[in-house]
Amino acid sequence: MRKLTAFVAGLVFGFGLLLSGMADPAKVVGFLDLAGSWDPSLALVMAGAIGVALLPFTWARRRERSLLGAPMALPRKRELDGRLIGGSLLFGVGWGIAGICPGPALALLVTGYWQVLLFVFAMLGGMALFSALEHRRNH
Repeated sequence: MRKLTAFVAGLVFGFGLLLSGMADPAKVVGFLDLAGSWDPSLALVMAGAIGVALLPFTWARRRERSLLGAPMALPRKRELDGRLIGGSLLFGVGWGIAGICPGPALALLVTGYWQVLLFVFAMLGGMALFSALEHRRNH
């Protein structure tokens, strides 16, 4: 049941990304172009998503298990550190260069564009590199 729920949630999330325009690289670059012809529509999408998520996250913080019985895995760390700031900067630069981030990239895989495939392979490579470095750091 957990896998089915995760699959359905992923489909709904992907559909939402496509419907909102967050999977359109040109729209994302327009949103990030603060000095040019800025397109604020994605800011409204993000504000709406935050508003919708407030109640479930408030509920989740008070519980130890999800509705399906899985342990809650919310972040516990609150302080900023170099790793978080560096990762955020790297993510932002990649988002600005490519015009897509991981969620929309996965939703765009169905388009078959080679640029999306290249982005996803690079993303998977970065994840593998991080995993290897993290493993090395911890041992």
